[in-house]
Amino acid sequence: MAEAITVARPYAEAVYKHAIANESLAQWANMLQLAAMIAEDDEMKMLIGNPIITAKQLSAIFLEIGKNKFNSEAKNLVILLAENKRIFILPQISQLFEQLKAQHEGVLEAKIVSAFALEGKQLKKLVDDLEIKFKRKIDAQVSIDPELIGGVKVEIGDEILDASIRGKLEAMAIALKS
Repeated sequence: MAEAITVARPYAEAVYKHAIANESLAQWANMLQLAAMIAEDDEMKMLIGNPIITAKQLSAIFLEIGKNKFNSEAKNLVILLAENKRIFILPQISQLFEQLKAQHEGVLEAKIVSAFALEGKQLKKLVDDLEIKFKRKIDAQVSIDPELIGGVKVEIGDEILDASIRGKLEAMAIALKS
């Protein structure tokens, strides 16, 4: 997975720069999301991995599925990726593009994992506190993990804020072993 992300990064950055220059961030986000969905389809994965299918055939099938939802530049990207046997990285390109777009728009994505369901006011307070801490708008994705025992764990980019009971117990165990 890390390798696919590494390979996808230059493509995502190039598409992002092109989208900024042409003021088409939203359009590219939609096209890349569609391309990622097509690339992740089980039947398409079989075609992508099939050595009998040529790059030209693969890109033609891919673009036929997308119908006329891709502009000429997006079609060229699909053809280029097919020729270089990298069409499988479209989901990672889309993911990285979304991160660059969010960064450009001043929005940070936060993955919040809670031991229990967060009430509306609790979640709003947590998001407000995170926005103050990071001085940016926060787009929160919340999930529940009862194994945390209590508290929350927040992941924003490379930073992890672990305020869970489980995290504190693990830290205590490490401290006691030292």
